[in-house]
Amino acid sequence: MVNECAPKPHVALLASPGMGHITPLYELAVRLVTQHNFQVTFLVITAGSTVAQDSYLTAYPTPDLHIVDLPPPDMSNELLKNMTTVARLCYIVEQSIRPLRSVLNGIKRPKVKALIIDMFCTGVFEACKDLSIPVYSFFTASAALLTFSLYLPTLDCKADGEYVDLPEPVKVPGCNPIQTQDLMYLVPKSMINEYQQWFMHVSRLPMVTGIFVNSWEDLESVSLKAVKHEPFFANIPTPRVYPIGPLTKQAEPVLSKYEKETIAWLDKQPKDSVLFVALGSGGTLTSEQLTELAWGLELSQQRFVLVVRKPSDCAISGYFSAGRDADDPKAYLPDGFVERTKGVGLVVSSWAPQVGVLSHPSTGAFLSHCGWNSTVESVKYGVPIIAWPLYAEQGINAALLSNEVGVAMRMPMVGEGGETVVVQRKKIESVVKAVMEGEEGKKLRRRAKELQASGRETLSRGGSSYETLARVAESWNIET
Repeated sequence: MVNECAPKPHVALLASPGMGHITPLYELAVRLVTQHNFQVTFLVITAGSTVAQDSYLTAYPTPDLHIVDLPPPDMSNELLKNMTTVARLCYIVEQSIRPLRSVLNGIKRPKVKALIIDMFCTGVFEACKDLSIPVYSFFTASAALLTFSLYLPTLDCKADGEYVDLPEPVKVPGCNPIQTQDLMYLVPKSMINEYQQWFMHVSRLPMVTGIFVNSWEDLESVSLKAVKHEPFFANIPTPRVYPIGPLTKQAEPVLSKYEKETIAWLDKQPKDSVLFVALGSGGTLTSEQLTELAWGLELSQQRFVLVVRKPSDCAISGYFSAGRDADDPKAYLPDGFVERTKGVGLVVSSWAPQVGVLSHPSTGAFLSHCGWNSTVESVKYGVPIIAWPLYAEQGINAALLSNEVGVAMRMPMVGEGGETVVVQRKKIESVVKAVMEGEEGKKLRRRAKELQASGRETLSRGGSSYETLARVAESWNIET
């Protein structure tokens, strides 16, 4: 018999800055509260937070989900100004979690049964060991990157130079070979500090009690089967992996004038007719590439929503400014582009209500950087993808989506020598047309719709992802 007077079990979650890390952990927190009768403390690293992050976390207050800001660290270090995005992210997390022990001790709720962290928060182990709190990882990228990450220490010993220069594809046990060109966006060994930080965090994966992943069997059957059954992963040993996806934003407030205008414009378009062009919360193009993209969209004569961010030679320059108002996008586009495409296309500045756009019946395809959050959102709403990877593991994701899953067509971004090239307008035109009105596009759309139904089923009571999380939650509930 259930004791209704007993306090609800309590877990805590901690994510590093960035919407790609915040979103899946927060949605997991919401599910634990609303579906599994938990109370949750969601610890927020405030240094490096963005407008998008702040508005998201405060948009829909949920009873029993308590937002707790970690004390802000000293950010006056002059070195921060010249740090790369990865180095800055790791520095912010390292400094922010210093008071974690006292923060967890000071929570006036039942003892924390578990702390769930993302891949950049592995500095918590000592504090959690002292407090007898088991640590779980929510690996917020794909299961394909998870298996690669678990294999990385082995690969690091085998390869002296850069992985992109290896003479043959990387063969992670039980997984499809990874072409070396798809590794070009990962942190290179030549960036010694950044590579060591990344290597350190993924090397600590075997230290956690369990690993959540935002995926499910129908989306990543090969990688999930490998990590479960391949002897290599058992011998690491790999903690148990729990596929609980697709976890995405359940809703998104449409507050600003331009966000409302975007949805209103979509309401007037035919079903599956609009290409949504957005490169994630931090992705940016060079000025030359943005110009070619604009011309390619115009030449295609397809309807589009184009999210424009100030051009940069750094593909991830918008990471710490997501959601911030930008300049007039006309300043970065070809002269007359906005006027010539009026009615056919809609240009928005910096940020769009992505869930609202992808879930809209008028949206027929998504030109995406293939960040895992965006990927899962697109698949969840049955929208095929034009893959345009920019940084991190996005090349691996693009290959997965096009070759293994069958929901994407890749933009040809790599030259004969393996180098990144500027994609020309005529090629962009042809790819956009192929996906929006060609036979290949219809095939991709059918597959995306199949996975949409599969994703809905796995999250429903009795579905694999729902029941997987339910079993973990029950194990926390019965622990004393």
